[in-house]
Amino acid sequence: MRGRENMESMKKKLETAVAALEERFLEREELVRLALLGVMSGENVLLVGPPGTAKSQLARAVSGLFGGEGWFEYLLTRFTTPDEVFGPVSLRELKMDRYVRQTEGYLPSARFAFLDEIFKSGSAILNALLSLLNERIYYNGRVKEASPLLCLLAASNELPEETEGLGALYDRFLIRYEVGFLKHMSSYERMFTLPREPVPAVLSVADVESVRERAARVVLPEPMVLFLFRLKTEAEERDLSVSDRRWRKIGDVWRTSAALNGRDEVSIWDAVFTPHMLWDVPEALPEIKEWFEARFDEALEVESEAELPLARFTATLDRWQARKPELFGHQFKKEMKAGAGSSRPEAAEALLAECRDELETQGQNLRRALVRFHERERGRADELRRLNALLPDPAGAAAKYATARIRGERVLHDMLELYRSLFDADMPGVDYDFTL
Repeated sequence: MRGRENMESMKKKLETAVAALEERFLEREELVRLALLGVMSGENVLLVGPPGTAKSQLARAVSGLFGGEGWFEYLLTRFTTPDEVFGPVSLRELKMDRYVRQTEGYLPSARFAFLDEIFKSGSAILNALLSLLNERIYYNGRVKEASPLLCLLAASNELPEETEGLGALYDRFLIRYEVGFLKHMSSYERMFTLPREPVPAVLSVADVESVRERAARVVLPEPMVLFLFRLKTEAEERDLSVSDRRWRKIGDVWRTSAALNGRDEVSIWDAVFTPHMLWDVPEALPEIKEWFEARFDEALEVESEAELPLARFTATLDRWQARKPELFGHQFKKEMKAGAGSSRPEAAEALLAECRDELETQGQNLRRALVRFHERERGRADELRRLNALLPDPAGAAAKYATARIRGERVLHDMLELYRSLFDADMPGVDYDFTL
């Protein structure tokens, strides 16, 4: 009971944090949720976009939600030295032939960090960042120092070229987001009345540690593992290179999402932000979203099978439609009183009776399932909001279930048509309003 209360409290904190960020950063609904998910899962976030899109301001605000302590930020250039980022070399240690940096107050000792124009720094800095970004370890001379870094947000106006040898660093940023200028008139109207006070400190390091401990126990069920593998297969077919490390991290982010929402098992709705973990260039995102949505809808249908088992109803319809000519022949002979095949009239009668009984039974079952599904559909947005507090548009997400209902209605319609054509009567017990 105590654990459930703690997670409900965590969800409320998360909702407060999202609201505080959305109030200050317009048209950034996805981004603020991805940034918080990155912090909670320990993943680094890369923001790509032109100057003046509030990338650094957002990074500071995310840190401010946790009190702003342990913050480090720096604008990198090709002239930036390791001393400026990792701390100066200790002269006292150097006199004793030990090359050790004084890292206090610099990146290795930070909890939150923001590095602007990260790909413009020199190789000495970039190479030292690799272990810090992935293992949260800084090699200070011969000593391995554990870093308290919870999340590093970085920004760049442009992506590195393949010839620049920055692939290893780029791969360390699981979450990638293209930030653009505001697009809507309503945002420009609100832009001049945005809150100027700092974001409230509603979260803590203890919250992050609690979520991560819980996420380690969250189960990734077999359907979600299959979904992940199908995404991998689709990506490979489209020549999209995603390392095994990134696929593993994607699954871990899903588990973190489930833990944030107090669940012990990953749902398909924990995967909604996955396209932002797959692209190498922003121009590829629309295509990735397109095939991701197709695979997502397939997985959602599988998840909905327990509630609306369309596979079973479709199998019944297909089986009898395949025998439609044979059934018509038997029915015609019966009506002409010529017998349903002179050699085996009993078999023909039995087949027609079997068809009638099964269509009626399955039609009535499908009708009941559709009514229940539609009734639940009315409250689906609230249900999804409770399932995943990070969903940016629960109403839009709920609309996806309408696709399954419409497919079910088509199956029911075809069942009724087949029944009517075979038996010249309406199916009893199936009164359904297709205009709902």
